[in-house]
Amino acid sequence: DGTLGRLLAAISRIMLLATAATALSVRMSAAPAPASASASSTSGAADAPLLLRAARGEVTESTPVWMMRQAGRHMQVYRDLVKDYPTFRERSEIPDVSYAVSMQPRDAYGTDGVILFSDILTPLPAMGVDFAISEGGGITIDPIRTREAFAKMTAVPFEPETKISFVGDVLKRLRATLAGTDATVLGFVGLPFTLGTYLIEGATGTKTGFAAMRQLRESDPQLVADMLKLLGDRIAQYAIYQIDSGAQVVQVFDSWAGHLTPDEFDEWAAPFQRQVVGAIKAARPDTPVIIYMAPDTHSKEGALITKLAASGANVVSVDHTLPISAARELLDEAGYESVGLQGNLDPAILAEGSEEEIVAAAQVILKKMAGRPHIMNLGHGIEPTTPEPSANLFVKTVQEWRN
Repeated sequence: DGTLGRLLAAISRIMLLATAATALSVRMSAAPAPASASASSTSGAADAPLLLRAARGEVTESTPVWMMRQAGRHMQVYRDLVKDYPTFRERSEIPDVSYAVSMQPRDAYGTDGVILFSDILTPLPAMGVDFAISEGGGITIDPIRTREAFAKMTAVPFEPETKISFVGDVLKRLRATLAGTDATVLGFVGLPFTLGTYLIEGATGTKTGFAAMRQLRESDPQLVADMLKLLGDRIAQYAIYQIDSGAQVVQVFDSWAGHLTPDEFDEWAAPFQRQVVGAIKAARPDTPVIIYMAPDTHSKEGALITKLAASGANVVSVDHTLPISAARELLDEAGYESVGLQGNLDPAILAEGSEEEIVAAAQVILKKMAGRPHIMNLGHGIEPTTPEPSANLFVKTVQEWRN
């Protein structure tokens, strides 16, 4: 009897241990995974905000919307703030001010994307190159056209974490504020060719047809190539810094690359686009990249759009000089079916159109992109003369549409 009793007690203890182990296993499997230490981490796909899912290539239940240059002069709240912070660099480099301006379109319109209020030139001082921006948008830089002048860039280590830490501060705050909402935080950078034009021209090169850039490409092509390669390395590093600070999507701008002929584009823009996008993808493969190029001499009507898709970006932002359905067809025919599209309402319609015209134009784009990954935006930056009610109508029209 004693032996039987001990046997029964042992069996009982084994059963209790088994029950406890099962319960522990259930609790562990039900518990959420540990949060990543990185600010750039994103919750599971089902919990990710709408714009982030669309940028990843999902066909979303509704279309996310934001507007390039959405924070700025078209808003009265921004113009009021200019009275206290009269220079652009104050507004973009003082963290509290940049944060407030970044949030203004979200607060006013409920945009699905909240983009850092900054400029593509912002990282240049951390590379040894200072710049000034007038209130009219004029750029002033001491031009770099010799190997000696270029040395001031190569001699300076690029450390965005210490030299332009205000960018990271703003992105961290935006990400914290918008955590748990349906909004996506966007960062952005300029690509090497476009930044290179500012460095070589010492200003915006559109007035001269980028004459200094053309001349230096002819007289010292190796210097130009070295400059663009260095910019590529540092801009990729800057984009990764933005991601690690909180950006969930990064838009890369090669605004002036449409000035190049197709052959020139292949030599002076495309390799450096691939360099930057490739470096971002290698370091932070889960972060979608959007690429945009303004309509210019050789890029209007989608003339270079397949070359943008070849950069490796997840999404091509389409300008307003071609129907978005035509852009979709061009990319599909070139084998880029998986590349999403962003855009492309004509900003002039938003600035000058009636309510009926704005709604109709937005709905045409939405209908054409039904069933394909799409982020609604403008084909260029919002015009400063755009009425705020028109911007609000555009956002609400898109958000009320169901795919």
